[in-house]
Amino acid sequence: MQIENFNHVPVLLNECLEGLCIKPDGIYVDGTLGGAGHSKEIAKRISKNGLLLGIDRDEEAICVAKQRLKEFSNVELIHDNHDHIKSILEACEISAVDGILLDLGVSSYQLDERNRGFSYMADSRLDMRMDKSTGKTAKDVVNSYTEQELANVIFEYGEERFSRRIAKNICEYRKTKEIKTTLELVKIIEKSVPRKKTDGHPAKRTFQAIRIEVNDEIKPLYQTMLDCIDVLKPKGRLCVITFHSLEDRAVKKAFVEAEGKCTCPPGLPYCMCGYKSLGKMIPKKPILPTKEEMQQNSRSKSAKLRIFEKI
Repeated sequence: MQIENFNHVPVLLNECLEGLCIKPDGIYVDGTLGGAGHSKEIAKRISKNGLLLGIDRDEEAICVAKQRLKEFSNVELIHDNHDHIKSILEACEISAVDGILLDLGVSSYQLDERNRGFSYMADSRLDMRMDKSTGKTAKDVVNSYTEQELANVIFEYGEERFSRRIAKNICEYRKTKEIKTTLELVKIIEKSVPRKKTDGHPAKRTFQAIRIEVNDEIKPLYQTMLDCIDVLKPKGRLCVITFHSLEDRAVKKAFVEAEGKCTCPPGLPYCMCGYKSLGKMIPKKPILPTKEEMQQNSRSKSAKLRIFEKI
């Protein structure tokens, strides 16, 4: 792997830095290290007494970040999953942090690197694992799931209305031959989805769905948000960038629950329901990229940033 080939343009960079309200001596976590674009700017803003923990599931990302952040003595890199934030901090003997950043979804490098199998635009083996050292692959999902299981995954995680037809054709194809490459899968999908009935590439939604299933990106997300809020110090902030509605819904749901809401009838002199708020969303609505950023980085177009500040 060539480090210079590990392209990463940090999305909503200035908005994230502002949202974190970085303190020079604070402890911060970048739970999705990637190409270290966000991390490098955070590291610049903390002192030698501060600390940045960079976490990523992808060992290649860790290797690249190690090189790109070698000038900083206040950075510690960890190969793990941000869903394990509590156990990670416990192992580091850290009880609470001043800020956490999560840039969810697949990275530009993972999409562009052919041998990772994330992209429907290049032929490669079906893998799609963010952590190549463990877990099932896209090949496992495509060849071992039942037709009903495949249809459910493609519909739920890809919001693909032709999910049943795609699942049926996948199962028909694999009766005679194991599906091993992205190109094989793309051809099956293209035969299943009418060109005039889809926006963009017909395989886009299915590839997203299989990637999410392989990496278990959605199911733990709600609890991960609550865990992140739990380990924040008072006035600490959690900044989360999402790229599709499934991620954003899980993040928003967790933030709304953490913020809490009084359910007492209007007019009572004081609260009787006993609700407890952990903090507040800042602002209430997600922050979107500027037009300039969307023009310069097309992958930022669907990005949304939500920020939660703990009481």
